Amino acid sequence: MKPVIFGLSGEELTSDECALFAEVDPVGYTLFRRNIRDRDQLRALTDALRSLHGRDDVLIFVDQEGGRVMRMQPPIWPNFPSGSAFDALYDISAMTAIEAARVNAEALGLVLNQAGITANFLPVLDVRVPDTTPAIGDRAMGSDPMRVAALGRAVLDGMHKGGAAGVVKHMPGHGRAVVDSHFELPHVHATREELEQDIAPFRALNSASMGMTAHLVYDAWDGERCATMSPTVIHDIIRDKIGFDGLLMSDDLEMKALKGDVPSHAVNCIAAGCDVALNCWGRFDEMVAIAERLPDISDAARRRFDAATEALPSVAFDQQRLDHLLAKRDELLSLAAHIAQEKATNAETGASWA
Repeated sequence: MKPVIFGLSGEELTSDECALFAEVDPVGYTLFRRNIRDRDQLRALTDALRSLHGRDDVLIFVDQEGGRVMRMQPPIWPNFPSGSAFDALYDISAMTAIEAARVNAEALGLVLNQAGITANFLPVLDVRVPDTTPAIGDRAMGSDPMRVAALGRAVLDGMHKGGAAGVVKHMPGHGRAVVDSHFELPHVHATREELEQDIAPFRALNSASMGMTAHLVYDAWDGERCATMSPTVIHDIIRDKIGFDGLLMSDDLEMKALKGDVPSHAVNCIAAGCDVALNCWGRFDEMVAIAERLPDISDAARRRFDAATEALPSVAFDQQRLDHLLAKRDELLSLAAHIAQEKATNAETGASWA
């Protein structure tokens, strides 16, 4: 097995992809909109990946956060809100927000489970600060670490109950980035003491089975290398200080925060201590080069992979349950919209808000 997650080129596996994937046996696969047309096509694709490897626990990922980040689009699939919706509700009622996040995540888990997708790149545990890049923005669940942790726990628990595993991201915290790592390499100048806020949600949820790194340079820890490529950040901060012992994957190695060729990035992130390299774009020649240059998965990474796959939930899809969860979520979230509207009306009329 090679320590890599590959993307796919289209809506069906090509003969070249089938041959490569069968030979390489990657850790898993990630899906994008280019791979998704409708329910039948998507389920056929995920079934084909399982058939290729002859097992049901193949890790098949998607980025289905809600809001701006949804690969499976309405009206074929339900709409899901971004993390900021639960942050806003938390201002009104913490317990209501936690329950709303949980039922939303369970509904999301059911939708992914029905499609044959085993894991979601969620929850986002980045702590928002006033100048956080819009690339994170409303994807974050708040600016208070314990609020983010509480909502993140609800998301993990809900998705698992619905039939999908979660991936905590972006370790050790993307909230202080002021530029978009899809296009530039962010540098974080915060002190070690200030960064305690950023790592707090990850420490609180360090028992998660899978996590993703951030392409950010943290001057206080390693001023030369981004977290994905830094042995110091991966071993001293993510593994030791945060206490995370789950399967650790890089963020997408195609992002322009990283300079150079993608196969070298894959080799370097594994050498730095990532368990798995994430290569999203399904470019065949690039995947071949990565497979040729990567070593086999390490014993430690294989142990974490086995633990993650053993923890995958097994849930039967239930349409009535899904409908109930979506209705309950909307009812809970409507509380925040109702109170916000009342506040706006009172402000216009000069009335006080108690």
